[in-house]
Amino acid sequence: MVEEFRDEIDPIVFAFGALITLGVIVAFFISPSAVESGISSLNDQLLGAFNWAMLLIVFLIVLFLLFLIVGPWGGVKLGDEPPEYSFLSFFAMLYSAGFAAGVVFWGPTEALFYYDSPSPLFNGVEGGTAEAMTIAVQQTLFHWALPQLAVFTIMGIAIGYFAYNYDNVPLRVSSALTPILGADNLDGPAAKVVDILAVFATIGGVATSLGFIGSQFVTGLDYQWGINMGDLGILLVVTMMTLLFTTSMVLGVDKGIRRLSNFNMILFVVLMFVTFIVGPTLFLVLLGTQAFGGMVTDFVSMSLFTGAGPMGNGNMGATGWMNAWTVFYWAWALSWSPFAGLFIARISKGRTVREVAFTGIVATSGATIPWFTFVGGTAVWAQHNGIADFSAVMSGEAGAEVSGFILFEALNFTLNLGGASMTVPIGSALIYAFMILVTTFFVTSADSSTLAVSMMTTGGKAKPSNINRIFWGVVLGMTAAILMILGGTGSANTLQQAAIITGTPFAFVCFLAMLSLIRDFSKHYDQVLLQDETVLWGSSSESDRSSSIDSAGADDD
Repeated sequence: MVEEFRDEIDPIVFAFGALITLGVIVAFFISPSAVESGISSLNDQLLGAFNWAMLLIVFLIVLFLLFLIVGPWGGVKLGDEPPEYSFLSFFAMLYSAGFAAGVVFWGPTEALFYYDSPSPLFNGVEGGTAEAMTIAVQQTLFHWALPQLAVFTIMGIAIGYFAYNYDNVPLRVSSALTPILGADNLDGPAAKVVDILAVFATIGGVATSLGFIGSQFVTGLDYQWGINMGDLGILLVVTMMTLLFTTSMVLGVDKGIRRLSNFNMILFVVLMFVTFIVGPTLFLVLLGTQAFGGMVTDFVSMSLFTGAGPMGNGNMGATGWMNAWTVFYWAWALSWSPFAGLFIARISKGRTVREVAFTGIVATSGATIPWFTFVGGTAVWAQHNGIADFSAVMSGEAGAEVSGFILFEALNFTLNLGGASMTVPIGSALIYAFMILVTTFFVTSADSSTLAVSMMTTGGKAKPSNINRIFWGVVLGMTAAILMILGGTGSANTLQQAAIITGTPFAFVCFLAMLSLIRDFSKHYDQVLLQDETVLWGSSSESDRSSSIDSAGADDD
């Protein structure tokens, strides 16, 4: 096993990826404050310089994927073999591995913040009003529907297309740039830099998410049963979860990740629809319809809203709001894009570009939109009508992870039996289901991301050795544990900023991956806009045109 591990690793990517990640872990223990201030400063500079670029690039990627679904390039197939998994299993793995852990965490919480403080784009909407309820759900749907999913999907299509349709192109992140780097240069310095940054970005972005989910689990134990977890308890919880996802990962995609992903989706759907039935059902239908319509109508404005500050007469407050929410989400998703894209490519072999694009942004949005409408809408409704109190969460006095437990505890189901009524405390059962869902999504996100990192550090090997997988599983678990333990000192925010720092460069990698696909599809498949003979600049000389006409006349004669 050790010999297999030594033979398979890419020494440069493995060494630099491991050293950078472990270096950050050690630095947090030595001097958290120094690391925090340095990362915070770099984060502010990147947001100030590139927030507009992230907004614009993500918007263009969404448009390109929608074009792939309906356009002539959608029929291009990733490889020649038939699909390895059924469509439902493919969808469940893509959804669970992509960003479902964040969906579970923010589902009961995010709309509450927008209800309290609406986006400055909707000038005149006052927080805490009935109008703010619709705007809150609309903004949440926008953040968790098409755009975040788009950056995962574009990387998955690009990596999968060049790996499966070109000879000797490995299954790794840098392969997405094959036409730009050149197929002969995928072992060169530029490709190594992309792959090393992909490892670091994946560890930073995924550990932040797993830290959120882990803290939600620990909070549930404290909130529901009064079990106060100290640092040792947090280590035990993360150790248990690390063992779970490492076991799932070692079992492989088919036996581990696929089966657990299918279970996740079943429980996810059950919890969502029970909340819909027990909650204000008709109100949620009306709220969701209006919020979805608003998202479609205002999609371009929300995608490109910058507040125009602090330059000129721009609104600095609006720019700050946009940086704190929309840009942060895009950067966080971009830090996930190397791992999610590589995993999507791994499970997409044999599918068409249209299938992957449709599943990546449409089918997954079909699951995400009802979740945030039913769960987030019920939370806003409960706060607005005094049924539950989330004021501590909205003011920052309590963590966002407690919202789900407050919400489900407040839900009851009343049965009318022949004039008599009986109240069923269904909220307690929902809390148990919520805790299980948190745990299983933690496991599926962790095992799929660890598998992706293992693939990155082996030069694109589809089935890395168990030692490689276990090593990165332990590193990822340690990083998530540190995030949770140091969260009280502000280091959780620092790791979120680190995710932004690692995610920002991948905005340009995703953009280049999109250009690589456009270039290759234009070359080998139907032209969409311009003919092959089109001259983009300059013009043919008059003599050339005359000679062409003369020769055509001679041929006629």
